[in-house]
Amino acid sequence: MSAQHERLRMMLTAALFAAIIGIFAQITIPLPFVPITGQTLAVGLAATILGSRYGALSALLYMLVGAVGVPVFSGMSAGMSIIFGPTGGYIISFVLSAFFIGWYIEKTKATVPQAFSANLIGMVINLAFGTVWLKIFAELSWMEALAAGFLPFIIGGIIKAFLAAWIGIEVRKRLASARLLPQSTKNRTA
Repeated sequence: MSAQHERLRMMLTAALFAAIIGIFAQITIPLPFVPITGQTLAVGLAATILGSRYGALSALLYMLVGAVGVPVFSGMSAGMSIIFGPTGGYIISFVLSAFFIGWYIEKTKATVPQAFSANLIGMVINLAFGTVWLKIFAELSWMEALAAGFLPFIIGGIIKAFLAAWIGIEVRKRLASARLLPQSTKNRTA
């Protein structure tokens, strides 16, 4: 397969994962300031499977589609008001988190323990960035922001990080054996 065809296939796959992130965003457990959603699990899966470049692209596409008005954010919401509202930092940080997770896995061996470590750090990136944003945009104290935007999500984040690592590595292995991942990604798969 030519490099151009491979790049097109990966871009389409990134778009598919942007849609998956939007679907997982509708799995919601409501809390006062920031709901627990399936978005972070889907972002972790995208990054674990697709790597830094295409994982981040899927998160960026998800954010842009929601920003222009397609209701893909939690609770079927959309628009720039969400991006620049109290929870917008979490959405924006999906791009950074996905890039880091994919990069970490690319620099190590693509195993469940390495992917779990990458997803845990990605979770901290997401929660830290989102909490700082929440503090600023909701005009909360640091203690209120940590209590509302960080601490309630640690246990769920650890569970989602494990699921993203385990499922992501399994899917990645199958895609590599079917020759559906770029050559550089397949070489790093255990």
